Amino acid sequence: MGKSISLAKAMDPRAGLNLRKLSLQVPDDQQASLEEALHCFSHQAMATVFEIFCAHPDPEYARQAARASFGLADRLEQELSRFIENSDISRINNLAAGETVRVSRWTMECLLLAQIAHAETGGAFDISLGTGLQRLELLPRDFLVRAGTDGIRLDLGGIGKGYALDRMAEVLVDWDIHQVILHAGYSSVLAMNPPSGWEGWPLTMTVPDEVQGESFNLLHARQRVLSASGLRKGDHIRNPREGQAAPLRLATWVAADIDALVPFCRRAGILGASDTPVSDWPAAVAEVFSTAFMILGRGEIEDCCRRVPGLEAWLIEQGQEDENGKQSVSHVP
Repeated sequence: MGKSISLAKAMDPRAGLNLRKLSLQVPDDQQASLEEALHCFSHQAMATVFEIFCAHPDPEYARQAARASFGLADRLEQELSRFIENSDISRINNLAAGETVRVSRWTMECLLLAQIAHAETGGAFDISLGTGLQRLELLPRDFLVRAGTDGIRLDLGGIGKGYALDRMAEVLVDWDIHQVILHAGYSSVLAMNPPSGWEGWPLTMTVPDEVQGESFNLLHARQRVLSASGLRKGDHIRNPREGQAAPLRLATWVAADIDALVPFCRRAGILGASDTPVSDWPAAVAEVFSTAFMILGRGEIEDCCRRVPGLEAWLIEQGQEDENGKQSVSHVP
C-alpha cells in the first residue's frame, strides 16, 4: 500500500467555494508520475487571482497552455474594465444621448447577457445600477452600442470574471487540456473533466467567516459551474431596484451543469454580419444568478430555478440561525 499524497492544494478556507484538499492512496511506484501530472498555475487579473488546476503528462506544455489562457484574461480586462481609460466599457460610459460606439465581440456578448439577465431577474441584476441599462440599444450584427440617454454607467463586476473563465476554458480546450478546473478569486468556478479515476473535482461550500468557515456541502464537480456571492467579501452588492445595499442575505451559492445553462446562453441569438451564434457563457450566467439571489425574494429565486432547469442555489438569510446559534443554510429547489 502506498502512502497518502496530496493531489490538490487547499484554497483559502474563508472563501465561499474552495477546492478541497484531496488525498488518495497511490501505489509507491505511481506516486512520482501522478504528482508530476497535476499542475497549478496562478495569474493576477481583473483585481483578483485566477488559478488553473489541470492534469497533463507534460508540465511545460501545460504551462504554455495556461499562459495562453491567462493572456486572454488580460486582453478581456482591457476591453471590459471600467477602470481602463480606453476600454469598451469606459467608452460606453462616456456616451451622450444618441451617440454610438463600436465594441468587441466579447463586450457585445457581455452586454447581451446583462440585458437578458436584467429581464430574467426583474431588474435585480443590473450592471448599470439603475442608470439606464435598458436605454442602451445593442446592434449585435454591427457590434454597435447606442446610448438612449445621458449618464449611463456600466460595471461588469457581476459578469466579467465568469465570462473570462468561459473564454479561458475555450483556450485550454484548443490546447487539448480537458482535465481542468479554473476559478476566479475563489468565488467563480468552472470545472471541466476531472483527472482519470476521480468522481469529480472536489469542492466545498463554506459558511462565510473571517477566521475559519464551516463547510456544509461537498460537491464532486464535472462539467459544472459554481458561483458564490456574499457580504463577507465586501459590501459591494447594491440593490438596483431600490438603490441601497442588498438587505436580504449574507451569502448565496449557485451551481449548474454546463449543459443546463446552454439554452439560457442561446437567448442572445447571433452576432456579426455572418450571423455567428453567441459563445456559451455558463460561468458568467452562474455569476449573474449568485449576485441576483442576494437580492431576490425566496419565491423569485424558486421561480428562476424553475425557469432554468438544473439551476440550484444555497442561501443564508440574515438573522436566521439554528438552535446552536449557527447560520442556517437553505437549498433551492
